[in-house]
Amino acid sequence: MSDHGFSVPFKFPVVFTRGVWGPRSSLFVETIRSIEPERRHRVLVVVDDQVARAHPSLISRVKKYFSDRPEALELACPPVVVPGGEGVKNDVTHCFRMLERINDVGLDRQSFVTVIGGGAVLDMVSFASAIAHRGVRTVRMPTTVLSQADSGFAVKNSVNLFGKKNFIGTFVPPFAVINDLDFLSSLNPRESIAGVSEAVKVALLRDPSFYRYIETHTDAIVRGDPDVMAAIVQRSAELHLQHICGNGDPFELGSARPLDFGHWAAHKLESMTNHRLRHGEAVAIGIALDLTYSAAMGYLDRVSAERILRLLEAIGLKLTDRALLEREADGAYTLLRGLKEFREHLGGELHITLLRGIGDSFEVTHMDESRVIAAIETLAGRGSRRTLERPSVAAAAALR
Repeated sequence: MSDHGFSVPFKFPVVFTRGVWGPRSSLFVETIRSIEPERRHRVLVVVDDQVARAHPSLISRVKKYFSDRPEALELACPPVVVPGGEGVKNDVTHCFRMLERINDVGLDRQSFVTVIGGGAVLDMVSFASAIAHRGVRTVRMPTTVLSQADSGFAVKNSVNLFGKKNFIGTFVPPFAVINDLDFLSSLNPRESIAGVSEAVKVALLRDPSFYRYIETHTDAIVRGDPDVMAAIVQRSAELHLQHICGNGDPFELGSARPLDFGHWAAHKLESMTNHRLRHGEAVAIGIALDLTYSAAMGYLDRVSAERILRLLEAIGLKLTDRALLEREADGAYTLLRGLKEFREHLGGELHITLLRGIGDSFEVTHMDESRVIAAIETLAGRGSRRTLERPSVAAAAALR
């Protein structure tokens, strides 16, 4: 018996810009024609309905962009609008409808699907594209803080099933990712702030100086300052991309997933609340839970843990929710099932990322259930404390 194998390099641009659909912008057409510059390319454009409502002229601008470049681009059909939000991943019929549309307009493997929207829409449409013809080229245009800073350029595509997040999915890199920062201006404060949780996460894991930047700009984040938000989104994207492209395991063949800090609880909280909690909001609670556990286990000093919790609160993220205390018929906390489901998602062996300090992460393969329960109960009671009893973010930072 002899061993055989091959390797295929993947490259895809991740570009930050403004006004991508403006009449003088050449970025989109140059991206599409980057490997076949002489060809006229067929493109199916899919738009998140929340984005379409927030940008009423978007669809007409897309149509005009194509009509102005008939030698290079063909719009396969009028832009398709799909529901935004996690519901589009929860109902697999949306995925089948997208496959039906890809079939009806006759896309082939050299055609393109361009998807404009938040992370859930990007996931669903990219998954449909990945399984049509074993892969139709996909250009993603993330429109939220969360998707531009993290999920929009991952190599993962998925939908939810059986009450489990991302149960069906693929590892297929996009053809390109175009982040138009102008889309962020239409986000409501809740969406904008929720997305910052992933930036805090990657800063805690990889970049203490980036963490300090976030810590010193909490007021600007709450205001939605466009320059600060752009800086946070771009640095978060850089750090996530460094991991995806540089850790040697982009398709997660192993069990370790260090960038999923806080996610074992977050994924379960999303399903438990029927996605009442946004992904970023659930991640903030998951981070807070793992910080509380780390401090209880003696891995992380309590001053540092409290400093990080203060930051999350200062941004406007809630660190507790009534779902934390939800119980099963046998009295066990429902959230604990998230550890089992996370282990299954990883491939059978549990790997949980925890902190020893800001920028100093490590992994454990076992969680002390009694300490996890204590952390859940501690966090659940946090919201009842009076704000005046807690030091400010600045005071906590001074203790570092």
